[in-house]
Amino acid sequence: METTKNATVLQGGEWIIKESNPNETFIPEDFNEEQTMVMDMCEQFLQTEILPILDRIDKMEPGLMPSLMEKAGEQGLLSTSFPEVYGGLGKDFITSTIVNQGLGGGFSFSVAIAAHTGIGTLPILYFGTEEQKLKYIPKLASGKWKGAYGLTEPNSGSDALGAKTVAKLSDDGKHYILNGQKCWITNGGFADVYTVFAKIDGDKFTGFIVDRGTEGFTQGPEEHKMGIKGSSTVQLYFQDCKVPVENVLGEIGKGHIIAFNILNIGRLKLCAATLGGAKKATDTSIQYAITREQFKISISKFGAIKHKMAEMAIRMWVCESALYRSAKWIDDKEHELAASGKSFAESLLGAAEEYAIECAILKVYGSEVLDFVVDEGVQIHGGNGFSDEYQISKAYRDSRINRIYEGTNEINRLLTVDMVLKRAMKGKLDLMGPAMAVQKELMSIPDFGGEEEGAFAKELKAIANFKKAILMVAGAAVQKLMMQLDKEQEILMNIADMSIEVFHVESALLRVMKLANSRGEAAIGIQTDIMKTYLYDAADRINKAGKDALNSFADGDELRMMHIGLKRFTKVEPFNTKNARRRIADQLIADNGYKL
Repeated sequence: METTKNATVLQGGEWIIKESNPNETFIPEDFNEEQTMVMDMCEQFLQTEILPILDRIDKMEPGLMPSLMEKAGEQGLLSTSFPEVYGGLGKDFITSTIVNQGLGGGFSFSVAIAAHTGIGTLPILYFGTEEQKLKYIPKLASGKWKGAYGLTEPNSGSDALGAKTVAKLSDDGKHYILNGQKCWITNGGFADVYTVFAKIDGDKFTGFIVDRGTEGFTQGPEEHKMGIKGSSTVQLYFQDCKVPVENVLGEIGKGHIIAFNILNIGRLKLCAATLGGAKKATDTSIQYAITREQFKISISKFGAIKHKMAEMAIRMWVCESALYRSAKWIDDKEHELAASGKSFAESLLGAAEEYAIECAILKVYGSEVLDFVVDEGVQIHGGNGFSDEYQISKAYRDSRINRIYEGTNEINRLLTVDMVLKRAMKGKLDLMGPAMAVQKELMSIPDFGGEEEGAFAKELKAIANFKKAILMVAGAAVQKLMMQLDKEQEILMNIADMSIEVFHVESALLRVMKLANSRGEAAIGIQTDIMKTYLYDAADRINKAGKDALNSFADGDELRMMHIGLKRFTKVEPFNTKNARRRIADQLIADNGYKL
């Protein structure tokens, strides 16, 4: 897609204080013909190559997963956005996001693919020397070699920089000698190439490329896990492991730049994969509900089941809206940086860093949507959902890991607020002006002016008010707690939850507005039902998170005044969500699955 001329592209986090234009917002309905074909190709690959042999994959049949990855490589699914010079297809960021979503319903296979194309390959592609890239990337792009990533250790998970693995230069200066261990290494049992982090001389955190078979490098046995049983997960051991000096990745002492920049992209791509998994689980559940009869009637006709199916669809549609809105921002920023003379790696990493706030938000939301969907899917299946004979039980177990890796959802919530506040302190994000305006508004008499005019005017006003609620709560917390705020994790998580809701409900509204402009409001009744139901429910969730935060640090008249303000900012029109959900569910039943 071409970037819209004169488009006002928002900086990361700016949506909190600025309005977005629906016509400049990328939505899934904007996929071009090639992107739609890529999504179809991914779905076809899962249907023919993966889903019929899930049991074999879960039993870790020797050589099976690597051979499936090679098949994916033959179809170009491992190298969508890698440069052509290294054997990639050179496609845009949105197309590579589509591949992550399209393959996301492949259970353990999805995990292996995502780890290989993301953390297993990108560190070398973005931070490697030209010699390193030419040596490794073409083989990783084709699937001939498989990639893995060693960051986590038994005593350093979220605190990645607390790693104990060390590296020391050999006496002859030709090798670094690594000692230590890594754990939870996806693809670790069969990978050919590993990006491993260690501290040179015990303090300079640095990345290394370690080849399978390197002297002093061994892998432990496969871990027995609750879910994703077909995904290879092992520990790595380094005992005087000799890594050639030319295999240092990036700058010595700058390993954190590799680790954290790769995670930004990984978080958005994880959201895409969880969305793909959620769609698969929803289809399975809808089709089961249609065929399952109780009291001589299909359970899909019961209101309680319709509520579940509709809510699954609502959260996925909203998630998808935010995902591709953000992916296009990254894509546009990447092109802007490339046009200014930045390298391929600098452009994409810079773009992902610009939207690191949104990447963290998407990771939290996508993983929690999938958890909700599979949980409700098991409930729709009833007792059968607890049986291994039904795919939904596998989906339920496999889902749980997503809230832990790529940074736990707690860490990502804390990061979301931390990054916004840091950008405000650096002057990159003007939060102070809008926050002061909200405080002034709180002290004034409410404006009970005339009715808003125009399509979706009430929804636009509601979202503008939701943003005021964030600014009021966050501004008061900063003023009251100042340097102690970072120790108040519960308050930060409340503010993060408000922000996550607002970003997603705004993304849904922008998508509906853009569709209304192109198709007419009459043609998008179900999408409008989705957006309005989500907005109505989100208002209560924003209000609750805001109250919990305010009650934690304010009291007396100040607290009462802010409660009144919060109530004002989260007030929405009454809406019959029961009937809306029934209409959504009836559409899902008519389509025999999620086709929105």
